[in-house]
Amino acid sequence: MRILAILFSLLLIVAFVGVGGVLYAFYHYGRGLPAYAQLADYEPPTVTRVHAGDGRLLAEYATEKRVYVPVSAIPRRVSNAFLSAEDKNFYNHPGVDFLSVTRAVVTNVANFASGRRPVGASTITQQVAKNFLLTNEVSYERKIKEAILAFRIEQAFTKETILELYLNEIYLGFGSYGVAAAALNYFNKSLDELTVAEAAYLAALPKAPNNYHPIRRYDAAVARRNWVIGRMLEDGRIDQGEAEAARAEPLIVRKPGETQAVQADYFAEETRRELARLYGDDGLYAGGLSVRTTLDPRLQDIANRALRAGLIAYDRRHGWRGPLAKIDIGPGADVQAALQGGIARPIGIDDSWQIAVVTSTDAKQAAVLLAEGRAGQIPMAELKWARPWKKGQRFGGAPKKPSDVLEPGDVVLVETMTENAKGVAYDAGTFGLRQVPDVDGGIVALDPHTGRVLAMAGGYSYARSEFNRVMQARRQPGSAFKPFVYLAGLDSGFTPATLILDAPFVLDQGVGLGKWKPANYTKKFYGPTPMRVGIEKSRNLMTVRLAQTVGMEKIVGYARRFGVMENMDPLLSMSLGAGETTLMKITTAYAMLVNGGRRISPTLIDRVQDRHGRTIYRHDLRDCEVCVAEVWTGQAPPQLPDEREQVANPASAYQVVGMLQGVVQRGTGRRIAELGRPLAGKTGTSNDNVDTWFVGFSPDLAVGVFVGFDEPRTLGLKDTGSNVAAPLFKAFMAEALAGQPSIPFRIPPGISLVRMNAETGQLARPGDRRIFLEAFQPGTEPSGRQVVLDGGYNPSTGSTAASGTGGLY
Repeated sequence: MRILAILFSLLLIVAFVGVGGVLYAFYHYGRGLPAYAQLADYEPPTVTRVHAGDGRLLAEYATEKRVYVPVSAIPRRVSNAFLSAEDKNFYNHPGVDFLSVTRAVVTNVANFASGRRPVGASTITQQVAKNFLLTNEVSYERKIKEAILAFRIEQAFTKETILELYLNEIYLGFGSYGVAAAALNYFNKSLDELTVAEAAYLAALPKAPNNYHPIRRYDAAVARRNWVIGRMLEDGRIDQGEAEAARAEPLIVRKPGETQAVQADYFAEETRRELARLYGDDGLYAGGLSVRTTLDPRLQDIANRALRAGLIAYDRRHGWRGPLAKIDIGPGADVQAALQGGIARPIGIDDSWQIAVVTSTDAKQAAVLLAEGRAGQIPMAELKWARPWKKGQRFGGAPKKPSDVLEPGDVVLVETMTENAKGVAYDAGTFGLRQVPDVDGGIVALDPHTGRVLAMAGGYSYARSEFNRVMQARRQPGSAFKPFVYLAGLDSGFTPATLILDAPFVLDQGVGLGKWKPANYTKKFYGPTPMRVGIEKSRNLMTVRLAQTVGMEKIVGYARRFGVMENMDPLLSMSLGAGETTLMKITTAYAMLVNGGRRISPTLIDRVQDRHGRTIYRHDLRDCEVCVAEVWTGQAPPQLPDEREQVANPASAYQVVGMLQGVVQRGTGRRIAELGRPLAGKTGTSNDNVDTWFVGFSPDLAVGVFVGFDEPRTLGLKDTGSNVAAPLFKAFMAEALAGQPSIPFRIPPGISLVRMNAETGQLARPGDRRIFLEAFQPGTEPSGRQVVLDGGYNPSTGSTAASGTGGLY
């Protein structure tokens, strides 16, 4: 009896010591643990998705590609698979499964001598504690902290919340964070489409995804999956028939399907920069934003093709710069190996272009061999463009035979051709010679009423150069700036019919600076000429005289007001476009002309929603309570107030639009008139033909085009905005407006339309042939003899002010 008492006392002492030890451990290791309450507000990093205007995916940004799914939306077969694999007693333990811990201790003791890896007994709650609040350090201290946090988490959160955190946080391989991303990446399915076998495979991955890779370690992956299926059967989560069917199912990985994505790299990058500015990198890459952009995929596709085709066409006009490389094709040479391994494919070329080597030439064609081993030929008709390139964008004489262009061993780019320029079919294996253009440019299209950017192509290839020539290239607009000089003239009391002297102009620039003598492109003088003709024919001398009459300070104000240039010097040369601007700025300014002189700000983003669906950004900030209708029941569309600032007299803006329409109909942009639509715009060419532009619009679409070398140099002696940039504008508008009704330019109140003679600029008389309607503001209609502006007299102000120059003719 005494022995029993002693034993009982010893057991009691051991129990007290044990309990005391546990309490001390809880006290010692529980101090300074992370605040588990933060899990209540936990928002894991999720993908920010950027969509085009029609909802198609444009870009994704993420540090962890995760799709967060609430536990209520996770199918039971998926959560059951993870419970069976990781924690079958999840709903019954207080955070630590003591039975599993005991079993693990016994197993590890038994396995100690064999050197096997110790088995664990972490519950899902413990894994949440480790993944969210602790490190992956392997130590008893970390396990104790993990258990303490698990108890605390179980007291603070429901089992469903803990399970939701776990299933959305775990990494499952293949770049998959959370079960929803894993279902897409492994099986190209949503969670509710997963089979029992697929759910079981995902549940097999948390411990070590790479050990059960479905391709590299297929057998191990299937064995582990089947083990999970067995656990699900044992736990009663599936029946025998489901288990057998799941075990028999092959493990097949299906790559995510091709998402209907829009190719607009320059637009996407500008959107990314704007989002980073608004929300920072954390908000962009981890915030799970849903962004709806202004991009119109149809117009973007047209812009991409028009720009590439236009740059290629310009490049071909200026000759052949030679092969990519030369290789040995002599006896014993492994030509295919040299092509496949030694010749890098040029970055950013069309997918249809291939690398080939010239094997021989004769009088009619050049024989080529492609890297894939296919042979073919380039006929002389596809080589006629390849005149030798010369410095200054000059070129030599047209080739007469293939050997004038190519030699055996030349490595070149080719494209499969099915017919010649006349539509006559080619033989199979016929190719055309191709060359990557070294010139570049940009196209932008926007809605002139809202500023929404509908398309943006910032260069020939984003892969080749990320520099965006729409947003980042600051270049001289040349004559494309002139409409704002003429707008200032109209607001000063002049009219499109005002006569301006087109004659030599000389300005003394000061001591030691010489005289400034601007000239027209034609080097001719035309005497007194209507203002309209000055802009239609892009007469420099008339523009300078008008600028001198109006005063450069006023023109500087217009440049600033329209956002073309913020700090333009008040020099006469600036009236001819000697300052610098970007394609986006000047296109937006033209848009403000056609919209009636109202200010707009270009935007790429319509709306941003956070991960909870709340709208946190809108470009249009006008309130519209009636817009929140769930269904349309025939009600009239809402009428929203027009809050745009008026930056120009609508009547004057319309007069400029009318004159720019004349540029297309009779002036430097007349090749665009072939489209037969109401279009207006202006060419622009800087000194030495370095920068070429065409900026224009229809009543509801403003478009700007720029072409030039990134390192400024001449485009050629005869290459101007008229024959370099205008064809790109024409190609874009022809396709963009196809199938749409021809809408005339909208006439504001107070405009009088008067019949004028297009040849004389005078009032039309009976029998005159070239008649057009000129727009006049009230009281300015022509009535008799007119004053000719010579740059020295302004009848509205009496000003005779003149200013200096910067050197652009």
